[in-house]
Amino acid sequence: MDKLHKFLFEGLPVRGMLVRLGTSWRELLSRRTSVSDGGHAFAPEVRALLGEMAAAGVLMQGNLKFNGALILQIHGDGPVKLAVAETQPDLSYRATAKVVGEVPAGARLEALLNVHGQGRCAITLDPLDRLPGQQPYQGVVPLHGDQREPLQQLSEVLEHYMLQSEQLDTRLVLAANDEVAAGLLIQRLPMAGAGNLASGLGGGADEDHIGRSEDYNRIAMLAATLTPEELLTLRPEQVMHRLFWDETLRIFEPQTPRFACRCSRDRVAGMLRGLGMDEVNSLVAERGEAEVGCDFCGAVYRFDPVDVGSLFTPGHEAPPSSGHLQ
Repeated sequence: MDKLHKFLFEGLPVRGMLVRLGTSWRELLSRRTSVSDGGHAFAPEVRALLGEMAAAGVLMQGNLKFNGALILQIHGDGPVKLAVAETQPDLSYRATAKVVGEVPAGARLEALLNVHGQGRCAITLDPLDRLPGQQPYQGVVPLHGDQREPLQQLSEVLEHYMLQSEQLDTRLVLAANDEVAAGLLIQRLPMAGAGNLASGLGGGADEDHIGRSEDYNRIAMLAATLTPEELLTLRPEQVMHRLFWDETLRIFEPQTPRFACRCSRDRVAGMLRGLGMDEVNSLVAERGEAEVGCDFCGAVYRFDPVDVGSLFTPGHEAPPSSGHLQ
């Protein structure tokens, strides 16, 4: 079930991608509960948001020729203070959220993250082979449109981001429930020489711009007729036939996204060293051990007094991973 399908519209400056996350999405939900709300599962509205973010992250990462992580973050001023989806170049992904208040039933984006109009969406590209002094690229947009109207769907926020930050006309359809997270992306191919992150084919002549836009607009309108229920229940080939039966598509070999977390005992040990010996020792004195839980996958790493002593002994590596609980 977990597949990313890429396709081009033959003879037209338009590309598309369709992602469906099933097994991997259910694994993520089974392993992840909200640390911030006492260990209970995320509310359905938050789970749906994270599913849409995971699908969108895979779509955007699949659109790049970039050796690094794509991190989609929404910083909120509602009950959801932060939602994150991270996708690696091999399409492995993870997602989590920090929830600090009660989530209203049926809440949409504004009620979740933009109650006072201060919500922000950030997309970060963090190279795996970052050079010394090189900083990740980041673009940030507010959760409102050009006329200051609040945006109610993640798809609208990301369409706005792609247009404002990358000058790419984009249509997104996203949907998620507890079984499937899915997304459809339609994008007008950038003009040759355009400075944007997403690479693709280009025409280049200014006089072609109107024709290119008309082709894109027609296909984007077809994509917009896809309902969330159809996106979640129809097979990818059914979706493409339902929308684009009158177009000639060049469909590429699908790729396989998967859930994967990058946490490790060594990473946690490095974080504890960063806190300093006094801070970690005081934590051990109070609780008998230092315990760190991963917000993405729920793994727990425990360091007893002997483990902590070895962390701050020169020449000693982090203790073995006996404290890692699945």
